[in-house]
Amino acid sequence: MSSPAYTVVVPTLVRDTLADCLAALVAAHGPRPEAIVLVDDRPEPDPAALEHALAVLGELTDRTTVLPGGARGPAAARNTGLRAVTTPWVAFLDDDVQVGPHWCDQLAQDLTDAGPDTAAVQGVLAVPLPGERRPTDWERTTAGLARARWITADMAYRTDALKQVGGFDERFRRAFREDADVALRVLDAGWRVQRGRRTTRHPVRAADRWVSLRNQRGNADDALMRALHGPGWWEKAAAPRGRIRAHLAITAAG
Repeated sequence: MSSPAYTVVVPTLVRDTLADCLAALVAAHGPRPEAIVLVDDRPEPDPAALEHALAVLGELTDRTTVLPGGARGPAAARNTGLRAVTTPWVAFLDDDVQVGPHWCDQLAQDLTDAGPDTAAVQGVLAVPLPGERRPTDWERTTAGLARARWITADMAYRTDALKQVGGFDERFRRAFREDADVALRVLDAGWRVQRGRRTTRHPVRAADRWVSLRNQRGNADDALMRALHGPGWWEKAAAPRGRIRAHLAITAAG
């Protein structure tokens, strides 16, 4: 019995991590993706900047398509990739992850094991942290991704199920909460979402001292989640609460 066919969709800002992401995918053992769709979400895509990343694709070059994302954020970029998918399954990867050496085999098994009522199978993320010192706030935040539910850093969706719920909500302009939103809508539609066995490495990207402050902009996404899914969405998604209440209290005191 052949394994289910799948397409890999990678939204990208063409960071230095993209070449490593694609190289790991090429090196992984197992059934190859029918297609790879890279969605270039830079405001002004420059094909020359992609040359290094595309050069690592080797035998998968002919299966790869690059689409413009329009700089509208990762949710919109994934929808752009989704519209190009013709396979029963679509596997979303972030451009800063590295799939494991047996990822294609493990993904094929995850998809084969998925029941007819299973809409999505999540990969297992590993975030390496420094052992010689205490991790920074940014490193601890990234490490939390390993425990996050429904994260699209490595998430395979049944294409029909994702299209049934209208894909990702493009009002989420950041890489934050858009994955939980679509998963909750899939569950509300009667599907199941389960965790698979395939493994993917998520190194901590370099960041400046202001990264934690910029991350607080995600509080607006928490407010949108409450409006869409009600006050109980935190428990449904097993999501850590942000600091929106503290920020509101400080603002009111000011």
